[in-house]
Amino acid sequence: LQIGLGLWTYFLKAYAMPSFSHPLLNAFIVTVHVTVGALLLGLAAVLALWTYRTKPVGGAKSPGKMADFLTLTKPGISFMTGLMALAGFVLGSGGSVDSNRLLDAVVGTLLVSAGACALNMVMEVEVDALMRRTEKRPLPARRLKPGEALFFGLLLSATGLLYLGSAVNLLTAALAALSLGIYLGLYTPLKRVSVLCTAAGAVAGALPPVLGWTAATGRLGIEAGALFAILFFWQFPHFLSFAWLYQEDYTRAGLRMLPVPERDGSRTARSILKYTAALLAASVLPAVLGLAGPVYLLTACSLGLVLLSIERSFLLDRSSATARRIFMASVFYLPLLITLMILDRHPYFL
Repeated sequence: LQIGLGLWTYFLKAYAMPSFSHPLLNAFIVTVHVTVGALLLGLAAVLALWTYRTKPVGGAKSPGKMADFLTLTKPGISFMTGLMALAGFVLGSGGSVDSNRLLDAVVGTLLVSAGACALNMVMEVEVDALMRRTEKRPLPARRLKPGEALFFGLLLSATGLLYLGSAVNLLTAALAALSLGIYLGLYTPLKRVSVLCTAAGAVAGALPPVLGWTAATGRLGIEAGALFAILFFWQFPHFLSFAWLYQEDYTRAGLRMLPVPERDGSRTARSILKYTAALLAASVLPAVLGLAGPVYLLTACSLGLVLLSIERSFLLDRSSATARRIFMASVFYLPLLITLMILDRHPYFL
């Protein structure tokens, strides 16, 4: 009803259709439009409070449905996605940064990412139930119904795409839709089939800074490709080390992450070193393309070499302790690298 009233109002103003244009009718439509909007906002507030107070499905103890819905969005991943979109926007802004457009880009990206994570949990509820790391998530623990999570994920994803398309630009919305499609249509089902799932996931995970770049510039470019390459190669040491730590869980759930099919981990170790070497090369590109200067270049090379030295120990000792060191090093590496890049380009942004 609200959408219909809004479209009616829009077309009346845009095309001034005489057959539908009457002062009393126009006033009535606008009044109803505002009234329905106020009722929807009030209803949303009531439903939010009711949802927060609703007992979990199955009687299991829970911090509340609001917390469970937040868990569906995988806050850590969504936060990192928004941060990378912010970085891409700032790096794409040649002069001053348009704070309003930046906010629109980050909010839209966060909504799409949160929706994708929720839909991913719906698709993997059976897998999550088989792994100790994920068995207490809202869906396998039956604190939420799949229909609730499905609606929540679709709502967030659709809202994010529409928001990007209307408040930012269509190119950014199209790239966000591509990332959503790859994450849900390729990465998620491939996890049960092939070790190539990591590459598919890396493509989807490398698009957020590109979204920020296109939001700021309205175009793609080789600079956006450099940001994509950094995020793409970074994900391999990050996720392969994580998969090594939880290979028993992945094996139990029938997932085909790289550490699962092999016993000694030699291929995993070589892959980590190979992709980190590619990451080191990709991290030089912003300086070559003029996005950053010599200070960034020196620091980026130093960070890459430190990461490689940590990973070399995993080649010699494929234990959980060394894999955990790689994972933690990768967690610190990316924010440091991106922050240095931003400060090099916009020294007073932070």
